[in-house]
Amino acid sequence: MRRTPVAPRPDWQARVEALGLVWHSMDGRPYWDESACYRFERREIDEIEAATAELYRLFLAAGEHVLANDLLGSFGIPEPAWAAIRRAWGEEPPALNFGRFDLGYAGDGPPRLFEFNCDTPTSLIEAAVIQWDWKEAVFPALDQYSGLHEKLVDKWRDIAPLLPGGHVHFAHVADDAGEDTVTIAYLRDTAQAAGLATTAIRMEDIGWSHDARRFVDLGDRAIENCFHLYPWEWLLAEEFAPALLESLDGTRWIEPIWKMIWSNKAILPVLWELFPGHPNLLPASRRRLPGGDQVAKPLLGREGANVSILRGGEVVAETGGRYDESGWIYQALYPLRDFGGGYPVIGAWIVDGAPAGMGIREDGLITGNTARFVPHVIED
Repeated sequence: MRRTPVAPRPDWQARVEALGLVWHSMDGRPYWDESACYRFERREIDEIEAATAELYRLFLAAGEHVLANDLLGSFGIPEPAWAAIRRAWGEEPPALNFGRFDLGYAGDGPPRLFEFNCDTPTSLIEAAVIQWDWKEAVFPALDQYSGLHEKLVDKWRDIAPLLPGGHVHFAHVADDAGEDTVTIAYLRDTAQAAGLATTAIRMEDIGWSHDARRFVDLGDRAIENCFHLYPWEWLLAEEFAPALLESLDGTRWIEPIWKMIWSNKAILPVLWELFPGHPNLLPASRRRLPGGDQVAKPLLGREGANVSILRGGEVVAETGGRYDESGWIYQALYPLRDFGGGYPVIGAWIVDGAPAGMGIREDGLITGNTARFVPHVIED
């Protein structure tokens, strides 16, 4: 694994915009950064792919453990949602069941899990489409670990017969940066490629029919299937949460409510308890680890917010945010390696248990929402 400079394509902004990535720059500097790339040997990609499949196996076991031992309350999940989570876990309603494992990796040891973004993961189109188009234009003779687009389309095609009417609403908030809008637009494309009809809707435009006891859109059309780029913990904090739980048979939410188990960082200490010493895990606890450098993370934090890095008991880096009331976990610090452009974090994608490719984001010691996305190639 090494990082090398690359000359950006003269028309790169127009190229990525044409593919749907209109959110490609921040404050005058690229978010999509093709001035460099990461080069991997095939054995390194094989190691990342194997770790992705193994981590999925561990998460399945951890989910079973959480439910068997009645741990949902310790995750901060509201009690009214517990029965729905248990039911969804057992019945497996239609889902893409996709997500992004964020991993520490430098080619000199096994990949280590930081967290699993599996409820509302982003950096999707970059990993699935944009970096492949870049590779084909710049390094057509080389390969890339990128099968995410095909697997998403195949999964939509797989669950389409289970979605009444063959129609899916795609809901999100109107974010200023446009990242959520880009992600939803891309996921709609994958659903349409699988033969489904789609409609975009803002979360605030979802209505509730008191007569029909179900959710409706602005045209008073029943929302039978809804992909939501809006976290479950936010959904359950809304005024309509009781109606949502009441109507789960009427509206199929993608992803389903059981994702609250895996997307919560309280799962990390559970994993370490079940699989202590596992080469793809880092020690993690709900209490500060006894000695050693470590990272404090909020249970429901996003985009690196409210994270603190402690070395020798002293905070050496931290971020602000609005997630500091959700509780904390402590995870042993993985020493990210500086490759000359920032500290890379591997985003290893999985779709329904099958590894599906990866993306790489660079930032400082804490990976936040200003991280850059840098493409990769496989050299052998």
